[in-house]
Amino acid sequence: QVQLVESGGGLVQAGDSLRLSCTASGLTFSSYTMGWFRQAPGKEREFVAAISRNAGRTYYEDSVKGRFTISRDNAKNTLYLQMNSLKPEDTAVYYCAAGDTMSVLTRRYDYWGQGTQVTVSS
Repeated sequence: QVQLVESGGGLVQAGDSLRLSCTASGLTFSSYTMGWFRQAPGKEREFVAAISRNAGRTYYEDSVKGRFTISRDNAKNTLYLQMNSLKPEDTAVYYCAAGDTMSVLTRRYDYWGQGTQVTVSS
């Protein structure tokens, strides 16, 4: 079955960096658009970034532009999110997702990981 497994979360201070990874199995990774979403306590799950199948296109939510970078290694079936200059408002559970098209909508993604917690202290 399809599995997406996130890792790399943790507790950091404002201004620090983290790199999240998402390793996929059970699907042809290079055939899927990939995305990162996040969900803070009491809030809806929101879009963070997306990347096309061949990594030729990326798209970011406005609040993370210039700070976060999404990338992928199709040979390793792995998606990444490099997060720099972290802020307390970036605190959330981060999820990776696989879908057919680049979209900011959760419903356009077919498969989801279990999430990894990122906590940024001030």
